[in-house]
Amino acid sequence: MNGSPAGVDAWTRPAQSAAEREVRHADRMADELRLLGARFRAATQVGRHDRVLDIGCGTGDSTRDAGRAAVAGSVLGIDVSAPVLERARRLTEQAGLRNVSYLQADAQLHRFPPEHFDVCISRFGAMFFADPVAAFTNIGRALRPGARLVLMAWQSRDRNEWYTTVRDAIGAGVPEPSAAVGEDPYALADPATTTAILAAAGFADVGVTEVREPVYYGPDTAAAYEFVTSMSYTQKLLATMDAQTAERAHRRLRAALAEHDTGSGVYIGARTWIITGRRA
Repeated sequence: MNGSPAGVDAWTRPAQSAAEREVRHADRMADELRLLGARFRAATQVGRHDRVLDIGCGTGDSTRDAGRAAVAGSVLGIDVSAPVLERARRLTEQAGLRNVSYLQADAQLHRFPPEHFDVCISRFGAMFFADPVAAFTNIGRALRPGARLVLMAWQSRDRNEWYTTVRDAIGAGVPEPSAAVGEDPYALADPATTTAILAAAGFADVGVTEVREPVYYGPDTAAAYEFVTSMSYTQKLLATMDAQTAERAHRRLRAALAEHDTGSGVYIGARTWIITGRRA
């Protein structure tokens, strides 16, 4: 089952709490991924007349970007979460985008119209399939022959400074929470595995390109601290500690975030892949 796109809060995949946070912090999370989103938007190369499918669209940031480009086409965002789609629809209505619509469904199972879409995109929303080959095969059936696929996915957790900074500050020595099948935000982190999945699903010319852009945690250390401590992963680590240990962890976290305060915002390094292919 696919879910909402994973901002850097969704280091594991709690279902409703992550959706609620995504709705509550929609503007903050859009700012968080602003630089990565710009790189992804450029990579999608959505054309004026394109029919676009956005997988795991969440609150619709990437969906609306596609809608602004496909002015004579259409964009469909799909996600399993009703709360985030409600937020996406409100934001889309406010933006005046009449060519954008949303669907609550599981992209692994939904019966899309065959050979309908010109482009399939997904910004951090395509890592959460229980059976990725089956999911991408199903998505491929919805794409016309030669249609493009453009995904953005996280590299491994240890290559992402936003992850290691928090883990080292508050979680040193604490076992990593395990991710169940379909709940791993790093499921597409290995290029060879991802290439094999897409090839098995009927995609050709698969390419993987590295992107390095920082994530934005807020205008200052205090805002960044509030944002990071609302993350499910952070809360899970702190919940394993007694009060005294947790207090020390909080102090280390504040100090670590202060080291990334540029005076113009708190930025921490991130590494992603842009994954491309076409329906054979």
